[in-house]
Amino acid sequence: MKIDESIVQGAQSLLADAQNIVITNHVGPDGDAMGSALGLKEILRQQGKKVTVIVPNIYPKFLKWMKGDDEVIIFEDNHEVASEVLKNTDLIIYLDYNSLSRSGDMRDVLASAAAKRLVIDHHQQPDDFATVLYSDTNMSSTCEMVFHLAQALGWDEYINKESADCLYTGIMTDTGNFRFSSTTPTTHRAVARLMEKGVLPQEIASSIYDTNSRNRLKLLSRCLERMEVFPQYQSAIMSLSASDLDEFDYQKGDTEGFVNYGLTMEGTIMSVFLSEKDNRIKMSFRSKGDFNVNQLARDHFNGGGHINAAGGISEVSMEETIEKLKALLPQYEELAKK
Repeated sequence: MKIDESIVQGAQSLLADAQNIVITNHVGPDGDAMGSALGLKEILRQQGKKVTVIVPNIYPKFLKWMKGDDEVIIFEDNHEVASEVLKNTDLIIYLDYNSLSRSGDMRDVLASAAAKRLVIDHHQQPDDFATVLYSDTNMSSTCEMVFHLAQALGWDEYINKESADCLYTGIMTDTGNFRFSSTTPTTHRAVARLMEKGVLPQEIASSIYDTNSRNRLKLLSRCLERMEVFPQYQSAIMSLSASDLDEFDYQKGDTEGFVNYGLTMEGTIMSVFLSEKDNRIKMSFRSKGDFNVNQLARDHFNGGGHINAAGGISEVSMEETIEKLKALLPQYEELAKK
């Protein structure tokens, strides 16, 4: 995997000069966000660097087995401590996002920090705030990018089993268990090297996917019962209201992956999942082939992401959001037929 030499040299210079490093990621951290953060932290720790991971808010319980989890600072719970660490750091590494708008309540503190900034991300249309930017929208995940950068820097010896487990987690989850089109031969070669470092895929898969509570399965059942299918547009819409989440004692991460169920139906190429949280509607989009949900989310729902995976937000009611979404489907009929 070839990375532009100016990026490698720029990252090398920033990392060589920094002794106190903060790694952060986006609001609502997922497997790729936490895997890349904790994996990179362990790689840097092996080199004697002082590294602190600060994330905007809590993340799912099924990610808390990774090494370094017990040292993560949650900004929303420890605002003063996190702010002080950010104030005194040499370098901030932004992983799995490319806009300060996705940092939640951390945004102002990050924007005012004097530290240099290294951004590593695979999403489209990055904002211009990095000292060094490593952006590649063709990569499967930020974890894969961290692996390739470590290799380009000559750091293979610093990738141990613990960091390999973290990086594998992000690659596995962001590729939908290697099903998405972002999975490439390069991805599999990276995974092969991580396995050589000691990764056991069956154990990581079990840690992520075999931890369902009874309430989570009931919540999934409710979601599937409420699914609406639109064969003429090859689309499915699923939703959960705030009362649904309350009824089944929703915990962070309980709805992770629900959006993918729509795509498992024969003939469906777009699936949308909506959930009502904090008095607004959070939206997840997934698609197959050339159906560009990134553009749909950007144009209509204050979001974005990738061609086949994106997120969005609606500030109106669930009913209004669903009706708006339904009204938009005819505009994408031709794309659905490709």
